[in-house]
Amino acid sequence: MERTISAMVGKGSVNHNSRKFKAANVDADRSHLNIDYCNENIKAVYHKLFDEALERYNAKQTRSDRRIEDYYEKIRSGKQEKPFHEIILQVGDRDDMGAESENGLLAKKILDEYYRNFQARNPNLYVFSAHLHMDEATPHIHIDFVPFTTGSKRGLDTRVSLKQALAAQGFKGGTRSET
Repeated sequence: MERTISAMVGKGSVNHNSRKFKAANVDADRSHLNIDYCNENIKAVYHKLFDEALERYNAKQTRSDRRIEDYYEKIRSGKQEKPFHEIILQVGDRDDMGAESENGLLAKKILDEYYRNFQARNPNLYVFSAHLHMDEATPHIHIDFVPFTTGSKRGLDTRVSLKQALAAQGFKGGTRSET
């Protein structure tokens, strides 16, 4: 039987994904079936990924106004990059892969396997939050990640960049929409 695979880029709501906030379409009686793979604090992730590069960058600055005190806040309040990105993946739809059906369990298995190898396939996308939801109509997975690149010549040598993270993994885009 044929199935579709849907992938979309989400805005990213870590509180919804981790079920600190429950939307109206969530069946709380099935929330215990969800899988929480990871849920790190994004600020802690930024410290882990970028503190050493930030230290090297700031050490080279002769003008104090060029120093960066908090790299997370610089990215969060800037216009060039987002602090993190989210992808949402689902197999089939509620009619052919409903969460409460046998096919829903197959979708769960497929999504679980996809996630378990995601970080190895995408070494420049640091996954800090990932959740497989079985408490909505169709099983789906939210993967939130910080894209980063290393070896940059300008700014921090390790920095946030979706385009460069994907390029390091062999994906070349032209314009922002092509990336």
